[in-house]
Amino acid sequence: MAKADESTNYDTIFGKMALDQGLCTNEELRRCIEEAEARQAANPVLLRDLLVERGVITKNQAHRVITAIKESRGSTATHQIPGYMVLGKLGAGAMAVVYKARQLSLDRIVAIKVLPKRFTENQEYVERFYKEGKAAGKLNHPNIVQAVDVGEAGGYHYFVMEYVEGKTLYDDLSAGKVYGELEALNVIIQVAEALRHAHSVSLIHRDVKPKNIMINKEGIVKLADMGLARQTTDFEAAKMEKGKAYGTPYYISPEQIRGEIDVDERADIYGLGATFYHLVTGRVPFMADDPMEVMRKHLKDELIPPDHLNTSLSAGVSEVIEVMMAKNKKDRYNSVEELLVDLKAVRDGEAPVRAHKRMNMSDLEKLEEGEPVEETEAVDLERSVTRYKTFVLILGAAAGFLMLIVLL
Repeated sequence: MAKADESTNYDTIFGKMALDQGLCTNEELRRCIEEAEARQAANPVLLRDLLVERGVITKNQAHRVITAIKESRGSTATHQIPGYMVLGKLGAGAMAVVYKARQLSLDRIVAIKVLPKRFTENQEYVERFYKEGKAAGKLNHPNIVQAVDVGEAGGYHYFVMEYVEGKTLYDDLSAGKVYGELEALNVIIQVAEALRHAHSVSLIHRDVKPKNIMINKEGIVKLADMGLARQTTDFEAAKMEKGKAYGTPYYISPEQIRGEIDVDERADIYGLGATFYHLVTGRVPFMADDPMEVMRKHLKDELIPPDHLNTSLSAGVSEVIEVMMAKNKKDRYNSVEELLVDLKAVRDGEAPVRAHKRMNMSDLEKLEEGEPVEETEAVDLERSVTRYKTFVLILGAAAGFLMLIVLL
């Protein structure tokens, strides 16, 4: 009898999880449950096997549900968080494990990030974990993953957030995808809108990269992971971080590498520019085997214009990316608002006027500082014409002189 009850309980959990994961409908589950109950006396069968037998789910899908049940049962952390039913593990990083769960009070799917027990003894990690939750809690925008709750239960620290069903840009890029210009512009404009909202409350992300940008099934782009976010007004934190490089090497701005105190929203513009570059060229702006060498290149090496790698790109897109990734932050867009004007102009087939002005101002500043500036084709042409005219005059004078000698 106990074994039958245990089997029934397992069937209930399996059925609920299969339903939550969208593998079957309520009607399909109901019919299979009724059939399993009818066969209990003469020919007992597990609900999972019956769902496979009737073609409702595949064997692979059944295996995934079983794995999710084991993970949810094996995780002490998730059992300690009241009000949530864990449906399975979504992934794990160096600093946290993320679970898919159901928030029981509102009957909705959420994601729960849990700080591993080994990090709870380190106060710096715990503080950073809570900073992420509080930073996300200040933001309310359709292009930002929404915060739901943050807290501690049973010795575990957790952060509950909106569940995004979709993929990251990194998933596409790692599969070898190179984004078309308009598709990339659509993504970058949405991320820029998210950053504009964050910057409006004096919050800089500091880790804009493909892994932190998601696209849901409706094509809506979501900026995620506020783990390195910082208030621009938090001078104490800025002083403590002085001289330290916070960010991801492939997308980090030069001022972040140097550990400058006055890092502002232009660092996010650089990171977004590096992401934009990766989308339309299929490669990161600077490549090296050693992260330190990658960061050195951000500081010292000249950026290969993206339209040199992907010749189908318009000059406007290439120009915008180059301004976004200017090594000196003074040469970048001053704000995301200014950037958005050019992004939308290029999307609509117009010239990026602000990028033109930025590049021209950069050349003027170099001239004032005595730095060499590459001459334009127009200047070269004018000089060539002048040299040609001079040559013709000299040649004419020489010919006249020779004629005079002959006549004499």
